[in-house]
Amino acid sequence: MNKELSYKITEIEQHLDEYNNGVDVDIHPFEIAELLVEVYDVDQTIYMRFLKKLPKTLLAEVLVELPKALQEEFYNSCDAPFLAQLTKKLDTDEAADLIQHIEEVDENKANEILLNLSDEEQATITRLISFQDNEAGAYMQVELFDAHIDETIGQSIIRLKKMKKANEVDNVHHVFVVTKHRKFLGMIPLEDLILHGPNEYYRDILEEGRITVSVEAHDEIKKVVEMAGNYDLSVIPVVNEHGVLLGRITSDDIHDIMEEDATEQIYKLAGVNDDAEQEESVWKIGKSRGVWLGINLLTAIAASMIIGLFDATIQSLVALAVLMPIVASMGGNAGTQTLTVTVRQMALGDIETDKAKKTIQKEVLISLMNGLVYALVMGIIAYVWFKLPMLGVVIAMAMVINLLSAGFFGAVIPLGLQKFGIDPAIGSTVLLTTVTDVVGFFSFLGLATVILL
Repeated sequence: MNKELSYKITEIEQHLDEYNNGVDVDIHPFEIAELLVEVYDVDQTIYMRFLKKLPKTLLAEVLVELPKALQEEFYNSCDAPFLAQLTKKLDTDEAADLIQHIEEVDENKANEILLNLSDEEQATITRLISFQDNEAGAYMQVELFDAHIDETIGQSIIRLKKMKKANEVDNVHHVFVVTKHRKFLGMIPLEDLILHGPNEYYRDILEEGRITVSVEAHDEIKKVVEMAGNYDLSVIPVVNEHGVLLGRITSDDIHDIMEEDATEQIYKLAGVNDDAEQEESVWKIGKSRGVWLGINLLTAIAASMIIGLFDATIQSLVALAVLMPIVASMGGNAGTQTLTVTVRQMALGDIETDKAKKTIQKEVLISLMNGLVYALVMGIIAYVWFKLPMLGVVIAMAMVINLLSAGFFGAVIPLGLQKFGIDPAIGSTVLLTTVTDVVGFFSFLGLATVILL
């Protein structure tokens, strides 16, 4: 073990000793988790000894920050009653995630953990894990700071102090104002409460600075991300179909959702399965990637068949074989640019069905502009290179045609897939590559056959 890592361990252990003695220390679970991953790679014995020294509250928070493989190893090494104690230390959203993850590893142990929780805790976690992965309710936590509309600010603040002292709630930036039947009326930033006296009632100040936006528990999670960005919010209230306040989704979860969504899109555009990449088995990962490579092979054969149609043309003029990849490559890159922008805007909700035509027109115009510029450049290069003026004309025309098709199909393919209920990120790249290769080769070699021979 290197000196730097040993120093980090000693430093964290000192912090833990202070923590166990009731001293507030500046130590974050994420930092400990990062250190533990480093230690695990060097010495697993020290890793386990270090892990066992953590107090239960801190251990629970560190556990959710560890990579999934290390989490699973920990679950297998602990019994259900101990894991139930850790579950109680977490916020409800994280507790639900933990139970779901354990369920994937050992369903019987997950059920046993639930049986070791109170009836109220069981009901809360069971309700949270009942939501679909793409629903807002799956990401909410029920711990929050609410206030009755007929309550005074002073009364609510006293209650908040008690909740904070008992570690019942954290990350509090807003007060959620509700009726006696818990119907959500709006939320007020805590910083706005300092403008009012402790004896003022919420009913008298509610109209001044309340934020009324919310999502229903069964709404798609992407609506939460859009709302957080559009309204610049760090927390989103979650209600049921009757407007009753159920919980909240905090900024850390919103950030995680955005990160997961971006990662998923990148993986899909590359033909990689996000879930499969989490596997440790090289065989499973290779099998998942191999499916799309197989599809790509078929499309590559299709492009090669187009080339085969013009084998006599290529044999007559070797320069065509030299220049041919340039046309396909330019079309492929232009199409990928359009495809990436279109899929990303669709994911953000910036492209609706009625705006599809405008999007296609814009991308075709951009591709035409670039096509004309680079067609002129490549035409001159081809002429100077091979001393054949008409060869420059042929490659220039082919490049304009291919870039136009790249811009058109780069926008149409994901929009078309979405219309048919297919995830636009899946398969778009393979389809687009086929189009740009086929159109590029066919236009270039076809024009060469007509003009040069």
